[in-house]
Amino acid sequence: MIIGCALFMELLDSTAVLTALPQLAADFGEPSVRMNLVVTLYLLAVAMFIPLSGWLAERLGPRRVFIASILLFVFSSLACAASSALWQLALARFFQGMAGALMVPVGQVILLRWSSKRDLLRAMAYLTMPALLGPVFGPPLGGMLVTWLSWHWIFLVNLPIGLLGIYLVLRHVPNYPGQASQTLDLRGFLLGSPALACLVLAFETLGHGSLNRTWSCLLLAIGVLFAGLYVRHARRTTAPLLDLSLLRIATFGLVLNGGFLFRLGAAALPFLLVLLFQVGYGLSALEAGLMTFAGGAGALLIKFISVPLARRFGFRRLLVYNTLLASLSMAACALLSADTSPLLVMLMLFAGGLSRSLQMTAMGALTYADIPAERSSSAATLSATSVQISMSLAVCVAAMLLGLIQLLGGHTQPSAGDIQLTLLAMSLICLASVLVFRRLEGD
Repeated sequence: MIIGCALFMELLDSTAVLTALPQLAADFGEPSVRMNLVVTLYLLAVAMFIPLSGWLAERLGPRRVFIASILLFVFSSLACAASSALWQLALARFFQGMAGALMVPVGQVILLRWSSKRDLLRAMAYLTMPALLGPVFGPPLGGMLVTWLSWHWIFLVNLPIGLLGIYLVLRHVPNYPGQASQTLDLRGFLLGSPALACLVLAFETLGHGSLNRTWSCLLLAIGVLFAGLYVRHARRTTAPLLDLSLLRIATFGLVLNGGFLFRLGAAALPFLLVLLFQVGYGLSALEAGLMTFAGGAGALLIKFISVPLARRFGFRRLLVYNTLLASLSMAACALLSADTSPLLVMLMLFAGGLSRSLQMTAMGALTYADIPAERSSSAATLSATSVQISMSLAVCVAAMLLGLIQLLGGHTQPSAGDIQLTLLAMSLICLASVLVFRRLEGD
């Protein structure tokens, strides 16, 4: 729960800040379009420093790196709140992204070393709970803080959470030793980090239209080029920064690939739902954010029965059939209209939250089921990289599909029908992960 709460703090902050962008633009006297720097530099730092997380955990010890990342997140949050100009805030957000990039994979490394295989599913259930709740609570909390207090409190709320987290880590988390002999794959870092940074920024800017499409496509091309060079390098070196040989471990490779497809479809749901509620229902941004609480409640409830379900049905059957349920619940959101009862909407979101949360928990545990302890850092780094790319690509794909459907319909603004068709298309992408999960062993 300590590690999960650190993850919750990071995800809460990254989603809450989106609601404050208009007020930040007004306070700094900047055009609204320039406020994308606050989001872009954060994502850039996350993409750049995720590959380093596993090496740092092995070199310095995971607890030391975890505490340092929380401290960096707390101090950069304070710097964000103290900012009086856009360049100051953007720089502070870059350091926040750096801290977040280290916090998540290193927390998983601690968990993998501490948990036995028997307890791994239960541990992952607690870890993924904050990961699912952070994006749910972030937008409404950000809206309330900005409306009732000021944008500074979006960052200041991290201080007590972070300091309490450091105290609890020092008190309860074991201090696993580092390995001084661990050498850095510098060439891999110089190839892998630019590849990830360019790919994530390309997907983000294509999705939100915050950059000219020519520049976004150029970023995408550079990212693909560096990624290709990194794959070539990783095959020739004995200790690569992102160890792609882990994909040969059947459970790890299949769950990573299936999970990528699942998140590619499912991660676009919050973006599309808020858009549907605002366009189709005419709700405010805060009201639309509050409607998504039902999904968070479902995500929380399923954690208490996920372990018995996995033991009863087995991972393969659970992942296959639950993917069908998650895809259906996502497709059902396309049937919503302005006349739909709010109670029915909340029940549908609750059911969807149940299935998506169960899927994340099962994937999280099975990902590391056959990973040797000495390779846990490399596995956590590669998994976090896959998650980061799939989450960024999800909104990009959804936004591009929505734009295409809108263009074919001849609409200048997206209609409720356009968003509903996009929801159906993304649910089919989510459903495609069944083809991967079916290849898991029956036992």
